[in-house]
Amino acid sequence: MYLPAAFEMNRPETLHALMQARPLGTLVTHGPDGLDANHIPFELDPAVGPHGLLRAHVAHANPVWQQAADTEVLVVFQATDGYISPNWYPSKPEHHRHVPTWNYAVVHAHGVLRVRDDERFLRGLVARLTREHEARSQQPRPWKMGDAPVDYIDGLLKAIVGLEIEITRLVGKYKLGQNREERGRLGAAAGLEGLGNVEAAEAMREAGGS
Repeated sequence: MYLPAAFEMNRPETLHALMQARPLGTLVTHGPDGLDANHIPFELDPAVGPHGLLRAHVAHANPVWQQAADTEVLVVFQATDGYISPNWYPSKPEHHRHVPTWNYAVVHAHGVLRVRDDERFLRGLVARLTREHEARSQQPRPWKMGDAPVDYIDGLLKAIVGLEIEITRLVGKYKLGQNREERGRLGAAAGLEGLGNVEAAEAMREAGGS
């Protein structure tokens, strides 16, 4: 990934926070048929290894767990993004030396994929993912695995395979207007907010202090 110094983010707590807030990662692998990408919700354990550990599961029918086992992989986590119009920069009428761009925040996690095809691992992983994301759904009575028949859950667990990726390298790129003068960055943030992209606007405002 091209990474100008102005956009580099290397604070582990910030990178982990993005990964946990946006857990649907793009798992990029290189197998016998070339490059492949699978979109999978991941669990991050930041306390394991130098950069954390990712856990996930895929369908047993998905060949990725066989084709990419014990190989180096990349998982991409993307957060907020938005198109930036030159018209949003206050200095645009002064010299017209602006062009469109796209702002975003993204984390690349590198590591080696290991297969965990055992029932205990899978049951624990699915239970934790369920608790986490049911809690985020803010329902008065979150769904839990015990709500479904035992034989039904047992059958589904046999149809999936676990994955683990101990992260060996984390790369963060937060392209949020840090290379602009403050009034330009804030003007672009206001433009995004006017379109309803409040998350991207807030990220750009916070980038001034990073």
